[in-house]
Amino acid sequence: MEELTFIQGEVLPALFKGLWVSLQLIVPSASLGLVLGIVAGALRVYGNRPAVAVANLYAALFRGVPLVVQLFMWYFGLPHLHVFLNPFVASVLAFSLCSGAYHSEYIRGALLSIKTGQASAAKALGFSQWQTVLFVILPQALRRALPGCSNEIIYLIKYSSLAYMVTCIELTGEAKILASRTFKYTEVFLVVAAFYLVLVSIASWLLHRLEHRLIIPGFERRGT
Repeated sequence: MEELTFIQGEVLPALFKGLWVSLQLIVPSASLGLVLGIVAGALRVYGNRPAVAVANLYAALFRGVPLVVQLFMWYFGLPHLHVFLNPFVASVLAFSLCSGAYHSEYIRGALLSIKTGQASAAKALGFSQWQTVLFVILPQALRRALPGCSNEIIYLIKYSSLAYMVTCIELTGEAKILASRTFKYTEVFLVVAAFYLVLVSIASWLLHRLEHRLIIPGFERRGT
């Protein structure tokens, strides 16, 4: 009974406050990351040599460096260059760039999976290369990349919990403060785990619905 009163009176109000900050981190980071991934993925396949080199370097750098190191660089490193970002902006920047690098790999693979005959047919109709990519190849590739990109969005929800390490107090940060004050780590973090499980479950359901809605009847097999 005492634990239930503690959860209702202290844990839930603090965690709902942190949840709102987490959602403010996740939504723009997921959106910007997807846009960056589409652009970088397209450049890696269809760009000229300098563009391919830059896009490949971006993907290799942000996929190869641990996210927590990227967060520290944006928040603690940039002040040495007289650039100061608040914790929220630094977190969104790190999450977006890291997520975009992973999305670019899914997009690149999906673009390469489209048969070359479609590009040839578009060119025969008078499409330029980028019109072909934008209006013919990319819409099909996005459908094929959606399962992988959905998986990256799920990861983003979970690794948004790292934001508290640069003093952006989101869901995990609020839990850490509360647990440190009350020493009830088990109770607090069990509730935090439930919050993240609900977030991931809702996102998975929505993305699964989107994937099924974008299936072209007769061209792709509908999953069970």
